[in-house]
Amino acid sequence: MRKLLMSLLMAGSLVAGGMGAALADDASAPAAASAPEATASAPAPDASAAPAASAPAADASAAAAASAPAASEAAPAAPTAPFSVDSSKINSGDTAWMLTSTALVLFMTIPGLALFYGGMVRKKSVLAILMQSFAITCVVTIVWIVVGYSIAFTPGGSFIGGFSRVFMAGMNYVKGDKATTLTVSHLAPTIPETVYCVYQMTFAIITPALITGAFADRMKFSAMLVFMTLWSIIVYSPIAHMVWEPTGWLASAGILDFAGGTVVHINAGIAALVCALVLGKRIGYGKEAMAPHNLTLTLIGGAMLWVGWFGFNAGSAVAADGRAGFAMFATQVATAAAALAWMFAEWAAKGKPSVLGIVSGAVAGLVAITPASGFVGTLGALVIGIVAGVVCFWSATWLKHKLGYDDSLDAFGVHCIGGIVGALLTGVFAVKDIGGADGSVILQAKGVLTTLIYSGVVSFVLLKVIDMVMGIRVTEEQEREGLDVSLHGEHVE
Repeated sequence: MRKLLMSLLMAGSLVAGGMGAALADDASAPAAASAPEATASAPAPDASAAPAASAPAADASAAAAASAPAASEAAPAAPTAPFSVDSSKINSGDTAWMLTSTALVLFMTIPGLALFYGGMVRKKSVLAILMQSFAITCVVTIVWIVVGYSIAFTPGGSFIGGFSRVFMAGMNYVKGDKATTLTVSHLAPTIPETVYCVYQMTFAIITPALITGAFADRMKFSAMLVFMTLWSIIVYSPIAHMVWEPTGWLASAGILDFAGGTVVHINAGIAALVCALVLGKRIGYGKEAMAPHNLTLTLIGGAMLWVGWFGFNAGSAVAADGRAGFAMFATQVATAAAALAWMFAEWAAKGKPSVLGIVSGAVAGLVAITPASGFVGTLGALVIGIVAGVVCFWSATWLKHKLGYDDSLDAFGVHCIGGIVGALLTGVFAVKDIGGADGSVILQAKGVLTTLIYSGVVSFVLLKVIDMVMGIRVTEEQEREGLDVSLHGEHVE
């Protein structure tokens, strides 16, 4: 494990050096490059221009401009930053769908993920894991409106956005006597910017919440709050910017991530592994029984995740259109295939199919199809689901046992490994007619490695600093008593 962490640190230093050079280049660029270029009279970009597809679209427009300079001078440039529009430009169907999707994605964390994780821990710590999901929802909401959204989804450098939306400055809705104006994001020009901001906020909420599964039963609540606050700002928002903002390093390279394979799952999954390694194993791990206390809650939570994931994937089209329909279709197919693949793999290996196995397989399928959902067809979705189910079963059982780390609820084994499977297979099965871009396994691997190294190294540094300042693990007495009573003064009857 020490060798793994040292490798991450060494690789991280190389990436950090490259980022520093790139940031220096960005700083020397004209400041006007990051300024809003459009007004209410500027034509909106295509309504289907979701974050995941923005990089290929930018490349295409650049090529067109190079081949026909006269035409590019005649037509106004597409907005590259949030801008104001007349309310008549807002599409009510898209807005209604995105409001629904936002509620669905929030539903994934509270109560979905909270119940999914809550059923898998021991009874003495169930309230603690529920509390973590709820508290993270509250903390990240405030972090997002203060600075997270701005550095993730406004133009700036290759690795971090600008500060034009700090405390939501510039985001407005002005109702006039004759006309009403409001701001929209350049990434979602047919819906109000407020809706897009809250939609992306729900992604920022669930990502750190996923990490809690790795350190269940043993992390201080106070340390968890500090870690998640800093991680959201220093890790999540820069990765989101790199992948989804057209000026981002990975977006401009052509990385395909429709709804968060790298940004959400690999990002959270590798941070989860680092947390498990830094905190160490639970007391009695491998010697005492640590069976889930209530698989009914886990199945209910898993079912909520499945339903909410349609907002996660289909909502990432940022429009009520055919691509959203394809993303929903691919999500359903891959999830069912992965659940069955895990079930049959476990049946063959252990002699019996389990409830925990089939629901874990479903989550693995949801994870793996996330980056691919807006790019692949039926065959791609089916293969991604089957591969994810089998590979994640292997990682959560054989790999975990072989390496000896204590990832309490398999956050790494399902989310990181499943995210890697989905990201790489997106490069194999991407259909240009669906997503407007060809896939490349090499490019996808670049996105995977960047996320693994950056998130892994920064997460390690954050944990070590917090541990030196305030400590990150509860005492042995508190852990044996259970976090419900020792940290929150409550317990489940």
